[in-house]
Amino acid sequence: MDRAEAARAAAVDAGRAPLNYFNYFTEIEEAFIRRRGKHLLVSPLDWSLMESWKAMGIPLHVVLRGIEKSFDSYEARPRNRSVKTLFYCQEEVEAQFAEWVESQTGARRDAAASAAGGGDAPVDKEDVPAADDARGLPFPRAVIAAHLSAGREGLERALERRRARGVDDAVCEALARARARLEELAADFGRAARPDAELLEASLTDLEGLIDRALRASLDGGALEEARAEAAGQLKPYRARMERATYEQTLDNLVAKSLREAAGVPRLSLFYL
Repeated sequence: MDRAEAARAAAVDAGRAPLNYFNYFTEIEEAFIRRRGKHLLVSPLDWSLMESWKAMGIPLHVVLRGIEKSFDSYEARPRNRSVKTLFYCQEEVEAQFAEWVESQTGARRDAAASAAGGGDAPVDKEDVPAADDARGLPFPRAVIAAHLSAGREGLERALERRRARGVDDAVCEALARARARLEELAADFGRAARPDAELLEASLTDLEGLIDRALRASLDGGALEEARAEAAGQLKPYRARMERATYEQTLDNLVAKSLREAAGVPRLSLFYL
């Protein structure tokens, strides 16, 4: 089991509420800028690293703890060069994540042993406390509705531009499917008395994945390798400090970003409001 799978298993078995995807990026950005002491824009590479952490299932509180510890260590040994990138915190964040995963798996083993009177019987799932069902919307309802509408219109424009060039391929099909599904999601969101923002975000992420896969598949081997090589060049200064899983995830994020921009495909996630 890799770290992401272990984290998800630990979250479910411990009864922890899901990640707050809507605060995840802004909280990390705020903490990093605050500790850095200079209000410089977070780079696209930094955003890709955050997306990698999110995809790996690293909880927000673990990321923030890793950032704090990284800067505590930096300030204990002042240096001439300032911290300019979130990659400075990458090693500590993932070390904290490894410790968190171990603590969660250890907690599950202890709970199982306690419930069984010291034996090996598993804990009854009904005994695990359920996460709080009350989930507030991260943005005003009208703002989310407008974002969904803008996303549908953006997909329509991307589809029309592609077809205007005489192209009718798997990407066109994916864009059409995503547009139709997004329209259904928007209608469902509008009808719901208590819309579930995290479920909506999961659906939007799935739609982005559908389009990303079609964009990759539309490239021949040489074009895809060229895109990966360009992204790898951007990551080269940080490669030695990155674990392989994080590097590959960040590389994939950068490739997907470049393909979406080239195709004029909008971001659908609520994070991009």
